[in-house]
Amino acid sequence: MGKPFTGTIKKSHAEDIDNRSGNPAFSQIMDARLSRRSVLQGFGALGVTGILPLGLMSNEAQAATEAARFQPIPRFPRATALGFKSVSFSTKDKVVVPEGYTAQVLYPWGASTGIAGNMPAFKSNAGNSAAEQAAQAGMHHDGMSFFALPLGSQTSDRGLLAMNHEYIDNGLLFPDGTANWSLEKARKGQNAMGISVVEVRRAANGWQVVRPSPFARRITANTPMSVTGPARGHKLMRTAADSQGALVLGTMQNCANGRTPWGTYLTCEENWSDIFTNNSGEITPLEKRYGIGKEESDYLWSKVDERFDSSKNPNEPNRFGWVVEIDPFDPKSTPRKHTGLGRIKHEGAELTVTPSGRVAVYMGDDQRFEYIYKFVSKNRYQPGEQHRAANMRLLEEGTLYVARFNEDGSGDWLPLVHGQNGLTAENGFADQGELLVKTRLAADKVGATKMDRPEWISADPFQSGSLYCTLTNNSERGKEGKPGADAANPRNNNLFGHIIHWQEADGDGTKTSFKWDILVMAGKPDAEKEAHRGNISGDAFGSPDGLAFDHRGVLWIQTDVSTSTLNMKEYAGMGNNQVVATIPGTGEYRRFLTAPNGSEVTGIAFTPDNKTLFVNIQHPGEPSKGSSDPTNPKAVSSWPDGIRGGRPRAATVVITKNDGGVIGS
Repeated sequence: MGKPFTGTIKKSHAEDIDNRSGNPAFSQIMDARLSRRSVLQGFGALGVTGILPLGLMSNEAQAATEAARFQPIPRFPRATALGFKSVSFSTKDKVVVPEGYTAQVLYPWGASTGIAGNMPAFKSNAGNSAAEQAAQAGMHHDGMSFFALPLGSQTSDRGLLAMNHEYIDNGLLFPDGTANWSLEKARKGQNAMGISVVEVRRAANGWQVVRPSPFARRITANTPMSVTGPARGHKLMRTAADSQGALVLGTMQNCANGRTPWGTYLTCEENWSDIFTNNSGEITPLEKRYGIGKEESDYLWSKVDERFDSSKNPNEPNRFGWVVEIDPFDPKSTPRKHTGLGRIKHEGAELTVTPSGRVAVYMGDDQRFEYIYKFVSKNRYQPGEQHRAANMRLLEEGTLYVARFNEDGSGDWLPLVHGQNGLTAENGFADQGELLVKTRLAADKVGATKMDRPEWISADPFQSGSLYCTLTNNSERGKEGKPGADAANPRNNNLFGHIIHWQEADGDGTKTSFKWDILVMAGKPDAEKEAHRGNISGDAFGSPDGLAFDHRGVLWIQTDVSTSTLNMKEYAGMGNNQVVATIPGTGEYRRFLTAPNGSEVTGIAFTPDNKTLFVNIQHPGEPSKGSSDPTNPKAVSSWPDGIRGGRPRAATVVITKNDGGVIGS
């Protein structure tokens, strides 16, 4: 790739990397990429048996043939243009989509998940019990994946949606908020987090949740989970309730996600430290590095459930901050926390299959000045349902790396391996298990690049080893005592964020070097400060968060402007949060959706035919500060139930084209 963005904001990504020091224009780079893609697609379409024996091929052809064994054959040609009419900025308390499209609410908070014999109805006054909440949709839907039914098929009319429920708002969850606080209330909050697995089907009148369904499942903060990898059984993972350090209760603060080619769901534990407190007042260095404090006022679980008071259970926080693998096709299966992928505030887990068949999982740590990671499996993925059991062990062994973005546009993956790069007992890492519990400290030690809140990562389906990551914002960069701007994070007081791109060496995720550039600097074109204007060509946006390619190579960007800033201050006139689409290389950004008041738009999944788009509307009605007022829950929003409803409800929304066509075409 060309040189990285170096601080001068231009009109488009193409201009960021053209003709300086003899570098090719971006259009030339894209032409080269597309040419390589067509070669790989050609091999994939032929199939291995239709190609010359490896011994008679050139090295380049052999490599392409080997790669084709592991890559899915694209069902669509790469999109070259966006085909929908952009929507305007909006402050309407509704989901706005382009003309010719319809948005349908599918699965709101409190809706029955469809567990046979246990399908309680939602009470609009939030009067459902903790036990009922455990069989209903959780709050604040987030990352999501669609799995076609049956397993291994490419059907688009029936499937499973696995989705995260990131956090809760006690002002909405209970009729009286936090008054009369009790263990029962804490349990309801715990049951309103976690994951839903629901069966969905396209019917004549639109998409529906299938109730009851043999696949329906809720996973909560109290669901038993096994531990894999080097930290399994480690002394830092053991508690009085689990002396073996091998069985954890629950997952929580599940943010973004990933999916595997063998049909499992990856859920990522992000702001888990917000729930723990250390009531002794003696915060350990490890707790401080991960953000655990003496008290917290949002969840209050530690007041009635000692599991979340680290002064009483010092190792319990170490059992959170992992990537969890779930089999959505087996509701009786035990989720597994994979410690090999590191303990951070995981934003997502984008899994790719490398040319050699090993898998690479890319992950962001969503906090200011944190890092981008990847995990490379020791063993190879084997296509075919007969290998599913073996594939489900691929994330148990491998190597974790953290990224360093160099000033010259090159990059390095630094291994986080005990005994290497100063990661020794003398420096506080007695073994690999302890290193992984202390992943952030290990990344600090090896000198990784501190990023502007790395969030979702998405891999280009048409180009092996080409990845994009949203860097949402960082108002702290450049402040006294904080890191200043660098090549990969080129703006101090980065209020609008940017999207970074890297290309793995030889398109191979097992390699330890890459080239990088910046796709776009988000911003407001008429901002008072030049650094806040960005270089977007087309529809403006800020604070990019959710990110996903569809099956046509269109990149969909979801924004998360804080409600303390939404349509105010530097974001005045930019309306509610939104979804923007682009085709990397074209430089065009087009607004596809705007969200209801006080909400974030997140979670994104497409059916295999690309004719249905699922998105999640998170925390509609969230006030600009603190939790919702239980005496006036609809102060900001009444979406989706309107005047008849008792309170706003996060929900999964289904978007289809009225003529039955492909989304975005």
